[in-house]
Amino acid sequence: MNWAFLEGLLSGVNKYSTAFGRIWLAIVFIFRLLVFLVACEKVWGDEQKDFDCNTRQPGCHNVCYDHFFPISYTRLWALQLIFVTCPSLLVTLHVSYREERERKHRLKHGENCTPLYDNTGKKRGGLWWTYFLSLLFKMVVDGVFVFLLFYIYEATFFPPLVKCNEEPCPNMVDCYIARPTEKKIFTIFMVVTSFVCIFLTFCEVFYLCGKRLSECCKGGRSSARQNSFMMVRTPLTGKENTAYNEPALDKAKIADRGNGEASAPAYSKAVS
Repeated sequence: MNWAFLEGLLSGVNKYSTAFGRIWLAIVFIFRLLVFLVACEKVWGDEQKDFDCNTRQPGCHNVCYDHFFPISYTRLWALQLIFVTCPSLLVTLHVSYREERERKHRLKHGENCTPLYDNTGKKRGGLWWTYFLSLLFKMVVDGVFVFLLFYIYEATFFPPLVKCNEEPCPNMVDCYIARPTEKKIFTIFMVVTSFVCIFLTFCEVFYLCGKRLSECCKGGRSSARQNSFMMVRTPLTGKENTAYNEPALDKAKIADRGNGEASAPAYSKAVS
């Protein structure tokens, strides 16, 4: 595994996540990915070899193992980790797309042009929807895989003894699972961490929607306050030409009429 590449991806995801997203990422990386890499391969590495049945009937051992383990536990957990972490990487790719688009815009219009984004990593517009849908996808994936775990293993979680009567077994056969207690502990650990991640993702969805709603409410209040300070003058007569917007010549005539006798009479000169 290329740890430098993984570190770059995790740092990008951590940079554009909320506080709940950072906690979720730490739990996935430490309590799920590292546990999977360090412990699970050793715990489940010999599950088929040490699956012992009290019969020598050819094919019965393989049929019983396939009945109780239709999907390898380690591969199921690996698929869950892949599907859960991919949406977070999509957010990082969306930010990279924004940065590349901003770079091309500056190359085309110059460095002093109006930028396309105030902040390429700020969750607004399409990036907000990408982040929101990634959270919903992560919750659905964790929920589906937990349901599959209960459905496939019938919520028994590796009992020490299982009974099998599948063909070509001649009769009811007793089969024994290797290290059932250890596998049960790791299975419960996986289920608990999955529920913790679902809870954190739900809290992040609630926080993201609440923050967006509060910003919209604050924006509406600020615009309403600005409109309240604007004075709108409506004429009393309802006509366009009122005393407020009469021409200057009409106002002079009104002033002359008001002065009365003070106004000078008009004289006419006789030209001989």
